[in-house]
Amino acid sequence: MTRAACAAVGSVLDTLPPIGLAELRSTADLQTRLDRKYILAPEVLVAAVRALAPTLRVLTIDGLREFAYDSVYFDTPALDSYHGAATGRRRRFKVRTRSYLDSGECVLEVKTAGGRGHTVKERLPWLLDRRDALDDAGREFLHRHRIDPDVSHRLTPTLVTRYRRSTLLGDDGARFTVDTGLRCVTPSGASVDLGRKVLVETKSPGAVTGMDRFLWACGLRPVTVSKYATGLAALTPGLAANKWNTTLRRHFCWAPATPERV
Repeated sequence: MTRAACAAVGSVLDTLPPIGLAELRSTADLQTRLDRKYILAPEVLVAAVRALAPTLRVLTIDGLREFAYDSVYFDTPALDSYHGAATGRRRRFKVRTRSYLDSGECVLEVKTAGGRGHTVKERLPWLLDRRDALDDAGREFLHRHRIDPDVSHRLTPTLVTRYRRSTLLGDDGARFTVDTGLRCVTPSGASVDLGRKVLVETKSPGAVTGMDRFLWACGLRPVTVSKYATGLAALTPGLAANKWNTTLRRHFCWAPATPERV
């Protein structure tokens, strides 16, 4: 993302009144929620925030309104988590550590599919310097939240995502996250990024949010994207990626592998 684009996003967020972390969590701790995701030019985001500004507040901690995130995703050698997402399996799951680099905090998260398209997320405090490893306590936590023991013992780090995030709260209780500078990196060091584009996610118990309505009025619709699955597909030649084909082509400069001619 260019410096000018970052500055434009930062400037419009600076116009919003603040909300503290404790109040945000008590108002909209959406661990069970419906998500909609959009990939936007920064100019569109700036226009959306300006239009919705009277209804928005921005998470502010120690004067900061943008925070560095580092997530390590775990999968089996057979990529069970990836394929579960790719095929929409009923028992699909996602396991990651999420690190909040500005505060030094880290959590182990497991996300599973709930009913009616909702996502259920559970968290366990984790050590920052152990964010790329699972131990017995972590696996026991996964077992308690619907991850089969045989699966958890085969999980290894598969992808790292890095980005900067701002979080907005609407007066209807909906939450919006704005991710800039997204980069996905494999253990071998291969990487892909979103360039200057912004990933916006609207999160609510189910109702359409003001941000959704604004973006729809601009002719934009939610995209099928997962930082883990889309990033891994972009970096793994030959990996089946039909679910994310449009997003990969349009936003990640990706093309499917073609068979070699004999």
